Amino acid sequence: MKILCISDAWLPQVNGVVRTYQNLGHELAKMGHELSVIGPASFSWTIPAPTYPEIRLALFAHWSLPRRIREANADAVHIATEGPLGRAALGYCRKHKIPFTTCYHTRFPEYLAQRISWNWLSRTTERAAVKSLRRFHDRGNGIMVATAGLESHLRGHGFTGPFHRLSRGVHSDLFHPGPATEFQQLKRPVALYVGRVSVEKNIEAFLDSPWPGSKVVVGHGPALDSLRLRYPDVTFTGLKEGEELAAHYRSADVFAFPSRTDTFGVVLLEALASGLPVAAFP
Repeated sequence: MKILCISDAWLPQVNGVVRTYQNLGHELAKMGHELSVIGPASFSWTIPAPTYPEIRLALFAHWSLPRRIREANADAVHIATEGPLGRAALGYCRKHKIPFTTCYHTRFPEYLAQRISWNWLSRTTERAAVKSLRRFHDRGNGIMVATAGLESHLRGHGFTGPFHRLSRGVHSDLFHPGPATEFQQLKRPVALYVGRVSVEKNIEAFLDSPWPGSKVVVGHGPALDSLRLRYPDVTFTGLKEGEELAAHYRSADVFAFPSRTDTFGVVLLEALASGLPVAAFP
């Protein structure tokens, strides 16, 4: 089967959505299926996303995206994100009566609300975002979600589905227990955070908490520079990938996941597979 995925989040970006479809493509290939992805890099005109400058958004996608969809000649179409590419794909598929599925990867209403300090405007913005996303996802032939809890959350906001489970996995050949090769100069125990360094991740809850040893933050994002200035005693390593990232997991003593808005958090699985206990909010 040839499966076409349209996603505003794709290489060279580094995030959970990209990682999900990279791994999904590898696993589908083992089963004899082919997954192709149309992302922003396929288009000439792009702009940085507000507050996410490393994420490029495709402009005027509705001009050339239909041709790309036709050329893919796919048996199934999946729309991964709700950005310009996703919305252009939705419009084309509905116009030509092409069945498609969507996936709820990111809690944008909660993210937007956290960026607004005025309570009344925050609530209004969150309600408007929920309405927009509900209208987007309920137009498809199915909404994929990672967990039953997320499905229940969306149903509580009026999403009708139908819902399908698209859970997550981890490469245990890369992420596994082993000797501690990192943090030799840091005071033990070492508490580790891995992920995007941005306001919605609630990293300050981790950095402000009392801890007898050292704290390490792995990742990059728009809040990195300000957090480095505010927390000089914390080790900020920047982005790590592959074996280097796995070594950081294996070398820590506990994994801290302070986010309250993530739909899943692949890093949780990576930490657990590395033998690292996780401290997180319910």
